Amino acid sequence: MKATRLYTGTDDETHFEEIDYELFDSGKIGRLSEKIPVKEMLLRETDGNYNYDFHPAPQKQFIILLNGEIEIETGLGEKRRFKAGDILLVEDTTGRGHRTKSIDGKLRRSIFITLE
Repeated sequence: MKATRLYTGTDDETHFEEIDYELFDSGKIGRLSEKIPVKEMLLRETDGNYNYDFHPAPQKQFIILLNGEIEIETGLGEKRRFKAGDILLVEDTTGRGHRTKSIDGKLRRSIFITLE
């Protein structure tokens, strides 16, 4: 299962990286990844005009988009769009961080799962 990782490079800037979590056959219930230790889960809702300037992530966390569409921009100017069903692994807890804004002008719901 694919996810996009945001991390701080040696240049103190946020970078994107595509990662793939291997899934294993678990019989009738489908395919599962290895267990990932987590700390807590938060539900989040933002308005359609959400536009948050550069910021590092407050903690390492997964973000799973349930609806809406966002654009994330790094300090180097690279931009990527994410939509419902996309998984982000956000680890850029130092440096300048990233900028996030809503694209479609609609209410956005997401799940934040913080990591140990």
